Amino acid sequence: MTSIYERIGGQEALIGVVNDFYERVLADPGLSGYFTGSNMTRLKGRQVEYFAAALGGPNHYDGLSMKDAHRGRGIDQAAFDRVAQLLSDSLLAAGVPETTTKEIIDAVAPLSADIVATGV
Repeated sequence: MTSIYERIGGQEALIGVVNDFYERVLADPGLSGYFTGSNMTRLKGRQVEYFAAALGGPNHYDGLSMKDAHRGRGIDQAAFDRVAQLLSDSLLAAGVPETTTKEIIDAVAPLSADIVATGV
């Protein structure tokens, strides 16, 4: 069975999706503030590593856990949902089929438990 990573076009396609995704996120006034002071080059690289590993690619992700990476950022469920929508938009814009995009978003959805701050 072919991995999602391979189905979407591998590393090159993933880099393109991540770049487009962060352009969308940083252009969103409700989300851009979460990234103030972030090293975007490093963040994009880590995001590519994470998605590659999560989607069945050859990469190994050895960065922070989702909980540790997002701790103290005050991310609420609405922001998480908006980010998921922008990721979906980026995947579809890259030509990823709707069914595969849904698979990816469904795989990301449970991460809200580690990303969304409790009591926000």
